[in-house]
Formats: sequence, structure tokens, C-alpha cells
Amino acid sequence: MQNTKILVVDDETYIVELVKFNLEKEGYKVVVAYDGLSALQKVKSEMPDLIILDIMLPKIDGLEVCRTLKLNPEYNSIPIIMLTAKGEEFDTVLGLEMGADDYIKKPFSPREMIARVKARLRALKILQAEKAMGKKVYVYKDLLVIPEKYEAFIGEKKLELTPKEFELLGLMISNQGKVFTREALLEKVWGYEYSGDTRTVDVHIRHLRQKLSDDSAYPDYIETVRGVGYRFTEDKSVI
Repeated sequence: MQNTKILVVDDETYIVELVKFNLEKEGYKVVVAYDGLSALQKVKSEMPDLIILDIMLPKIDGLEVCRTLKLNPEYNSIPIIMLTAKGEEFDTVLGLEMGADDYIKKPFSPREMIARVKARLRALKILQAEKAMGKKVYVYKDLLVIPEKYEAFIGEKKLELTPKEFELLGLMISNQGKVFTREALLEKVWGYEYSGDTRTVDVHIRHLRQKLSDDSAYPDYIETVRGVGYRFTEDKSVI
């Protein structure tokens, strides 16, 4: 972590200082820029491991900075977390379409920001290691799931999940937004020959939710669809 370098880009000095303070407290090296043109120059000179990028910037806005970096093979693997003002839904979607890896809405808590940073950096390392082997990795907020290894992390912490809990999580995170009935989950996770009832699904979902929320800044990963079943919250930033 000591060698991990993060570029923070925002034209509001107090936000830059807040982010810088909390990142340095976690052991990261931080470089800063206050406009889009300087941000592109800093990327070239500093080669950061991750960028926290505001949308509303002087000279060159954050969306254009993001687009420029993602079109450049030299820099397009650097994770970018966009900072957006509350209510900037259009800009959020556009940012993700231009290649941003995640976004945080202002105002945000330091805990939220650190969780997102840790999840993205961990995902980047695993993606680099697994890419040649063709393995799939899912990232949602501060949750990281590696289906082929039966491993899941909240930030830096590895989750202790039972096989069925992991199979439920893997199935749902790989089908974000899709509603599964209890019967469908029972069939896909426990199989046709299982003789139990759908209450088994409810118990496992409850235990899974508890483990996901214990150390996370985001408690609502799995939603209940009243009268139907469950779904994993949809997020366009999944890798």
C-alpha cells in the first residue's frame, strides 16, 4: 500500500484536502490536481494507480478527462472513481459510459470513499492476475466476488461464507437487477432433488445479508421484491 499512488482531482480545495488526508491516513501516496488539464499532465508524469476525478472542472471537465484517458492504451487500465454532485444523474450515466469504473455522490463520507478505493484497487490486482486465465471478477461498491475461487471480500476483509451462501451471492451478483423467485433460487442453488422448502432460501438470504452488512458501508446489496423473491441491486459499474 505504501507504493500505491492516487491522483485526486477537484477544483474545491477543501474537498481535495479532505480526500488527501483520509487517503494518507490509510497509507496511500496522494498527488493532486485542481483542473482537467493539470490532471492529464499529472497522469502522464506520475502514473497513478487510481484516480478520484470530479466532473465539474475548469479548463477540461472530468468527463472529457475520463474519455481521453480511457481511449489511451497507456492509461486506460487506471481505475477512475468519479465524484458527482447530488442530482447529477445524467452526468453519472455518461461518466460510466465513457469508461469510469465507479462514482461517488457528494456529499460523501470518508468511510465510503476509502471502501470504494480499496475495492477498486483490490479488483485491479486480481483482474491483472486473473486476466490471462479468463476468470470473471465482480465488483459492486466495496464488495468483490471471485466466483471461480469461491472468494468474496468487503474492502480488505475476506468474507467467511458457507458454500450455499457463496453460490447464492455468485448467482445474484452475476445477474444484477434480475428478480429470482424463492423457487428459482432453490432450484439453481440446491438443485432439483432437494426436498426442503423455500424457507431454506429465506434463512440463507438473511445470513448472507448479515455477513455482507457487518463490515460494509453499504448494507443494501440484496433487495426483497415483495410477493416475488429477491434481487441483487443493479449497478452499472460492475466489471
